[in-house]
Formats: sequence, structure tokens, C-alpha cells
Amino acid sequence: MQLKLKLRNLAIAAATVVAMPAMAQQNPASDSLTIRKIYDNALTSYESYENLRYLTKNIGARLSGSPQAAAAVDWTKKVMEGMGLDRVYVQEVMVPHWVRGEKEVGRIEGKRKHEVAIAALGSSIGTGKKGLKAEVVEVHSLEELKTKDVKGKIVFFNRPFDNKHIQTGAAYGGAVDQRGAGPVAAAKQGAVGVIVRSMTNDYQNVAHTGNTKYQDGVAKIPAAAISTNGAEFLSKMLKEDAKLKFFMRMNCETLPDALSYNVIGEIKGTEKPDEIIVVGGHLDSWDLGEGAHDDGTGCMQSIEVLRLFKAMGIKPKRTIRAVMYMNEENGLRGGLKYAELAKKNNENHIAAIESDAGGFTPRGFGIDGNDSQYAKALTWKNLLAPYGLHDLTRGGGGADIGPLKGQGTVALIGFRPDSQRYFDYHHTIIDTFEQVNRREMQLGAASMASLVYLISEYGL
Repeated sequence: MQLKLKLRNLAIAAATVVAMPAMAQQNPASDSLTIRKIYDNALTSYESYENLRYLTKNIGARLSGSPQAAAAVDWTKKVMEGMGLDRVYVQEVMVPHWVRGEKEVGRIEGKRKHEVAIAALGSSIGTGKKGLKAEVVEVHSLEELKTKDVKGKIVFFNRPFDNKHIQTGAAYGGAVDQRGAGPVAAAKQGAVGVIVRSMTNDYQNVAHTGNTKYQDGVAKIPAAAISTNGAEFLSKMLKEDAKLKFFMRMNCETLPDALSYNVIGEIKGTEKPDEIIVVGGHLDSWDLGEGAHDDGTGCMQSIEVLRLFKAMGIKPKRTIRAVMYMNEENGLRGGLKYAELAKKNNENHIAAIESDAGGFTPRGFGIDGNDSQYAKALTWKNLLAPYGLHDLTRGGGGADIGPLKGQGTVALIGFRPDSQRYFDYHHTIIDTFEQVNRREMQLGAASMASLVYLISEYGL
């Protein structure tokens, strides 16, 4: 009786296996070997690093609407066309065209005059050729602003990063609201200008720009970032002389929207070509430096993912796209357009990976997906950990892939390099090619390619 029961159970189990849809069985030994080869290739190829050199040194800063942004589109398209991909194409997108104009002047005027480094915030209006001079009111939050009389004055937002955070992105998130929302909040209370402490955890004489937003029906007032050293000095001087004045001159303006493009390269999947894996970064950058860490590295790493697959003869089961998004810095129009067209064309994205946190040593990935997707990613931890990818955490994604959220069950994944130095360079004149370490950048590309390979093989 027991033997018959066992045979019956075995038959039922066999029938169940036959009835279930075929699923790819993971092969850790083979996958480990492939990932090792991905790293070997990435670490011995200089192509991605030389591509970054060309982008930063020959093209330079690439603010949306600029000639340099247009040149970056043309060059990136040619690079991918030369790789023998299955498809290279562009997506039209209208982008903001803000220009900085002549270098800004910032000056503290009390008993003595002190020049300080400032940089106009993106989208800000200018002051006019004569500049703007007014008394200063220091505040540390939008809530504190409500308690102050700032009519006819310049509001000085001076909330620093909270350096107790281990991940510096969390400190950035805790301070950046004063940059984005500060000018509107100050204008509503009658202020004539805004100065914002630069978004960095370091003490520097370098101003960090970044975008701000105006609101219909609220007066537009000039807004600039001040270096952290300048902010510290201004705060000290205000304690000694509450009536001192600040002079700022900025010649920025917003021109009519300009036509630009997302640039996309694609390798078709061999088994499930309708399932799409995106890897990308933003091609535009602020106009002050060379846009190396933000986000030249992310773009060149994404292209390197495709190069690695081609060079190694890896034929992905699912379609892989490298997307160079335009206008992340001051509008997000590229990311929004990509998501709009994906929805219109009924595309099935299963994963989107973004590299926009600098080209530093890889630490892992942040995953914004459902429980099943996260659990699947955790099964690969032993394959990724030998390469320093210990952090596979919940929550992630990125600005450009964010608009894809809610389209099917796409998992949004943020590549996470070490964060400690990123905000030294972020949005500054010193974000240059020389600040990028070749091996760190190569390791990042290999990390992304390895995860793309696993998702391509087994899905999420």
C-alpha cells in the first residue's frame, strides 16, 4: 500500500512538472564563470574610459539646448552605430534652454567688502547688468522662513548637510528642498533674491549649482548658490552686523525650448525580445565643469554594457537597451519622453537600471520592485559579492527611469557606487575627467553588465 502511494505521488509530481511552464534553471557555476569574464574584459579595456575622455574634453559641458549637448547626441549615436548593434536610434524631445551668461559676482558688503563664490541656480532669472544689493536674512528651513520679515531683502538659506548619514545621498535629500522650493517661498513673502548654501558635505570655495523652480503667479526672483566656505563666512558676518548687505550680479536667462534627443542603442533578445532591460544615464550636464561624474560616467558605463556583450559574444535572451537621456538636470524631459513612448508602444520593460551617482567604487544596487523581484535578485548575491557588490537593498531607481514606474511590473534599479566623494564634485566646475578613476569606472560598468546578464538569463 505504501509503495503504491509513493508511486502515485511520484506520478502526480511528474505530471505537475510537465504541466508547469518551462522556467530557466539557474546555473551558478556557469554564471560565475561568465561574470568573471565580464570583469576580465572590462578591466583590461580602456574603451569606456577613452570615450569618457572624449565626451568631457572634446565636447565638455552639455547643458540642454546648448551646442555641446547637440554635439554629444551626434557623437554618442556614432559611437553606438560603430558597435554593430541591432538598432541605434534617437527620440525627439523638446528641452529647456537656459543660459548662464557672464560669470556671476557675489560680494558681502559690510564694514569691508568680501568676494565670495556664487553660481546662478538653473532656471533662475538674472539680476540685470547693475546687479542686486539688499540686506540679508539668514534662515535654516522653509518653516523658519515663515517666521521672518524678509520683504525687500535677500533670503539666505543656510541649512547644511547632516553629516551623520552614512550615505551622502540621504544628506543631500535632507537639504535640497531649500534650493528647489526656496526662491518661490521667499518671493511669496516679498524677498527680492535668494542665496542657498551649496549642496555638499565638504567645506569648499566652489559653488554647486542645481535647478530651482518658479511658480505661476509668484514673482520670479534671482537665486544663486554660495560656496560652503562663503556661507560659513556670511553667517559669521551677519552675527556681527545684521544690517550688512549682499551684492549679486547674474546674467542668466531662459531662451525658447530647443529640439534635442534621447540616444538609444539596442541588442535584441534571442528568446524573449519583447522583454526589455534598460541601462542608462543622462547625457546632459551642468555648464560649469565637464559633467564627468555627473553623468558622463553613467552614460559611458551604459554603452560599455553593450560593448561587453558584443565583445564576448553573449547573446542575451532578453532585449538590452542603453539609453542616453537628455535633460535630467533641469527638466527631466528625456526620461518623461522615453516613458511616454514606451507606454504608447506597449513596450514591456522588466527592469531599468540607472547609473547617476558618480563613477566611484561599486557597492551594490538599490531595487525598487515587488517582493518576488527582490527575492530573485537576492539569489544572485553570492555571484556578485566577490566583486564588492554586497549591498542589494530595497528602494532604488533614479530620476530618468522613475517615469517608467507603474508600467507593468518593471523593477527600477539604481547602481550604487561609494557615495562619500560624490558631492565634492556634484554640479561644479571641478567635475572634470581628471576626478574619475579608470578602474573604479570600469568596475562599475562590469557590475552593471553582470546584473544585466543575470536578468537577461533568468528575468525578474
